[in-house]
Amino acid sequence: MTTLDEATFLRLTRNEADMAFKKRVRCIFEWLEPTDDKVILDCGCGRGFYLNMLRAVSACQLYGLELEPEIIAKARANLAALPAITLVRASIYEQPFEDARFDGVILSEVLEHLDDDLRGLREVHRVLKPNGVVAITVPNADYPFWWDPINKTLETLGLPPIKRGVLAGIWANHVRLYRREQLRNVVEAAGFIVEEERAFTHYCFPFIHNLVYGIGKPLLESGALPKRMAQAADRTAFDQNDGSLLNPINLGLAILNWFDRPNQLSEPEGVSTVNLALKARKPA
Repeated sequence: MTTLDEATFLRLTRNEADMAFKKRVRCIFEWLEPTDDKVILDCGCGRGFYLNMLRAVSACQLYGLELEPEIIAKARANLAALPAITLVRASIYEQPFEDARFDGVILSEVLEHLDDDLRGLREVHRVLKPNGVVAITVPNADYPFWWDPINKTLETLGLPPIKRGVLAGIWANHVRLYRREQLRNVVEAAGFIVEEERAFTHYCFPFIHNLVYGIGKPLLESGALPKRMAQAADRTAFDQNDGSLLNPINLGLAILNWFDRPNQLSEPEGVSTVNLALKARKPA
């Protein structure tokens, strides 16, 4: 398997309420080409969502690195039934892997959390094989108003953004957001060759970041949702959702997908987007 055909993509993302995440999935599969012979690291794997999708379509060797103990515990639970996925608790700055270990590295929604993003990128450069690829996504400093109206309004007024709690939005627990040139410069400074840049998700449902991550995720993880609603909201349970629009979650997903229809995988420069994405290669 190298890239996602449309039917497989729709299956893997059928429960996805974050339209920007769906674009991130497309970029990662396209850029890393997860054929069975490759060794791939999800650096900052979080709850294991990318690893789950990769294992669903490929027999490649998979590794996940995560620092936070409660998060890697959730990843272990989500991935427990899947074969040959190695999860390691460690810092991105001090990875317990030998030089030139991986064919590809996922670095998705990670750099914005790092105090020293250049140091983190240099460590990723070390563990990549020569000619290996890193697929990077970060939040865009020029994000659409409706994605996070509260923080966009605060920034417009010259006030600091909200970074904690249900109202945190796109700034949740982040050190910085990125602009295109800023991201490109730090990746090149780490020794990579930039091959492609994208920006995506302009049109969006109002307050969607707060709804999905501030309200929806805590409800799902607390077990407060009824079983059928939880199955329809769970990124890891894409084969358990019957798709019925009588399920309020599926009806909501249909509305969010309608808003996403005009969005492109790579928007022109000057268009506000939720994410910036970059494909970079370690020189051979």
